[in-house]
Amino acid sequence: MITSEDIKRRLWDGATELRGSMDASRYKDYMLGLMFYKFLSDKTLETFRNTAGLGRISEADLVEEYSQNHEELGEELDKMIQRVLGYFVAPEYLYQKWIKDINTGDFEVQKVTDSLNSFEKTIAVTGDSADFKGLFSSSTLDLTDTALGSNLNERSKNIKALINLFVDLDMVALQKSDVLGDAYEYLIGQFAMESGKKAGEFYTPRQVSEVMAQIVAKTSNIQSIYDPTVGSGSLLLTVGKHLSKEAQKDLSYYGQEKNTATYNLTRMNLLLHGVRPEKMTVRNGDTLGYDWPEDPSQPNVGVQFDAVVMNPPYSVKDWNKAGLKVSDPRFEIAGTLPPDSKGDFAFLLHGLFHLGTNGTMAIVLPHGVLFRGGSEGEIRQRLLEKNQIDTIIGLPSGMFTNTGIPVIVMILKKNRAVGEPVLVIDASRGFTKVGKQNVLQEKDIAKIVDTYSSRSEIQGYSHLATREEIVANEWNMNIPRYVEADNDEIAQDVDAHLFGGIPKSNIDELTVLNKSVPEVITSSFDKVRDGYVVSNRPIDQLTEQVINAPQVLAKNDEVRKIAERFVAKYWDILRHVNLESDLTNLMSEMLFEIKSEISKIEFVDAYSAYQIVAEIWKDSLTKDSELIAASDFYTIGRTREPNMVSKGSGKNKRQEQDGWIGTLVPNELISKRLFSAEQEEIENLKNKVQEIDSELAELVEAAKVEDSEEYDALYESIKKNNDDEPQDVFENKTVKTELKKAQKGTAEYELLKRVEKLLSDKGTTNKSIKDKERQLKEEVEAKIENLTNKEIDTLVYEKWFGKTVDALVRLVEQPLRAELATIDLLEKRYAQTLNEIDAQISELEKSFEALASELVVIQ
Repeated sequence: MITSEDIKRRLWDGATELRGSMDASRYKDYMLGLMFYKFLSDKTLETFRNTAGLGRISEADLVEEYSQNHEELGEELDKMIQRVLGYFVAPEYLYQKWIKDINTGDFEVQKVTDSLNSFEKTIAVTGDSADFKGLFSSSTLDLTDTALGSNLNERSKNIKALINLFVDLDMVALQKSDVLGDAYEYLIGQFAMESGKKAGEFYTPRQVSEVMAQIVAKTSNIQSIYDPTVGSGSLLLTVGKHLSKEAQKDLSYYGQEKNTATYNLTRMNLLLHGVRPEKMTVRNGDTLGYDWPEDPSQPNVGVQFDAVVMNPPYSVKDWNKAGLKVSDPRFEIAGTLPPDSKGDFAFLLHGLFHLGTNGTMAIVLPHGVLFRGGSEGEIRQRLLEKNQIDTIIGLPSGMFTNTGIPVIVMILKKNRAVGEPVLVIDASRGFTKVGKQNVLQEKDIAKIVDTYSSRSEIQGYSHLATREEIVANEWNMNIPRYVEADNDEIAQDVDAHLFGGIPKSNIDELTVLNKSVPEVITSSFDKVRDGYVVSNRPIDQLTEQVINAPQVLAKNDEVRKIAERFVAKYWDILRHVNLESDLTNLMSEMLFEIKSEISKIEFVDAYSAYQIVAEIWKDSLTKDSELIAASDFYTIGRTREPNMVSKGSGKNKRQEQDGWIGTLVPNELISKRLFSAEQEEIENLKNKVQEIDSELAELVEAAKVEDSEEYDALYESIKKNNDDEPQDVFENKTVKTELKKAQKGTAEYELLKRVEKLLSDKGTTNKSIKDKERQLKEEVEAKIENLTNKEIDTLVYEKWFGKTVDALVRLVEQPLRAELATIDLLEKRYAQTLNEIDAQISELEKSFEALASELVVIQ
């Protein structure tokens, strides 16, 4: 049983191993291209099976039937399949034929080339299959490229390995469950991370796509979307994913891409995600050349779309190679052309021109578009005057592989109410670090989208900028002019440094503590003079009082009840998902509910609760819900699969089975909960080994000290390096040799005997550990298939929700502890006055002078 996570991991591991030194941005064309050809072959065979009325025969028999029918019917069969799919793959050029040739030793690279060329020729003679033309052109898949191997044998070997990556994947079945599209999108993202700067040509980070798509998807009645710099098509697909199933059926996808290989990638990606050919229109062309798509009947209006999304290349130089004029309908609204040195506004104006009256546009841009002057300043002013800039969202730096600069997402609309302010969101500080990249967490995305939807003002995060403010700032939209970042630094107080005490104003600013436990805070500080207080109890005692205050405990109980109701509800739902279940919608429902419920509790961060549930989906539920839907909860709970591990290296690297693992229930959890006595016994033995190691280490150190009993008895038994320097372990063989030389009853003999026994005990104990671990491993693996329903319930509940309730309850304490940490900081800051410090310095100076006077200079 294979899930999307299994496929993603396997394909990416295969790609990493097979591509060698080839640049990731180039290798992706080969891997994703051949993966797509397998899809085309599988679709051809499925269509033949259905039209021929064949049952569930084996793939080998199906290929044989297809070949025989093709011999009899020839062009008639081709046309029949083509009417259904818009294309066909001839029997002799099927992916399955490549596999057969590999298995019989008859494989030749030329056969792959011939197959791809045949498909291109087949499509070329049909007038209604433009969506498939050029997908496998030599500019995209050049199988003679020496990067695939320095000679024909090397290339053949590498291409065979790549073909075998997909041999057991039923692309048709995987497409129906969205697994194939998800895996394809995942590979594109992984290649993007490996490609560095080149990734900007074809990929928008998932988190940025999510922000844009979730905002755009709030537009009502979306029937068409357009990405003028479409890349891999991920932005279009992400928007589609956030629409209802009904809306997706009638959605038309439009895109334009300058790079031919990326243009091919776009079409493959859309087709693999189940977008019907008649619902996708993608052009290989320069967005900043002549306008596209155009309506010949209305050349000055252009085709209008309900949604426009784009992540154009940043600040393109010499963008106007087509010699466009300000009279071009796309630029008329601006009254001027963007500067030749920066094409950002050229892309924006193109997209805006094609935006429908009631549509929404989202575009990723560098920060400079907010404040640069010249013609860019004029364009910005004109857009603001026409009230078409709706929202500006500042994102963190380091989110994109092709640039380290911070970027913004700008939302534009044509139907904004007169006088409606511009929403400015500063989301630049909400991120986590993953490797070298800054990444928005799910909670960060949710906060951005919620703030956009509610158009709310949040101190230090968002602001509604009025026309008057914008004019006062001379049409400069730089985010810090509108959103002042919260300053976490507490200003130094000179009087407190001079005379001691904590400024009472600092304590009064601790909103959560003062509102949650006012009596505790009031009683914890004594006045020392007007405006200054001192704490009358240690910070640990104050913390304990706060955390155990009745108000806090009551809030803990309130959150606990919410969490327990939430978990109980979805525990039942998740155990009963099936193939009809909308798992994506279920995840969204859970995230929305926990955020809504926790937001009712004052001072508890609902977005942190959102993140807790999002992590459960990421760590377990995404994969597990797929498994349960394809089978059933208890059946999959008792299913195990081979534990495949890599052995050897280089040419000898191979996959071998190392026992079994639970498909749903982790072996570690079975061991921990159902074999606790055996686990404890092994742990005790490991502790014994640690004690022996400790005693041996002490003896080694003692044996390194010259003129000691241990040195005389044991130094020769210590292991030495090539320079005869003593190491940190005894050498068993040498200990035995020295023991034979030593006289019984002497201190030397007793020490050597002690070391010998310790080494022997360690060896015996390690062997026992190994035997017991092997026995426990076998018992756990056997137990998987014999788990009771109750055991499965207990173990899977712990896996999914074992820490959830406590994690949600701890959110109550987080803001309290943050403010308690501030009190601790203030106490330490003002613990000593400057007068006390001066007195200490004076005392030290006197001590130094006294010491100096006692010094005698020897001539």
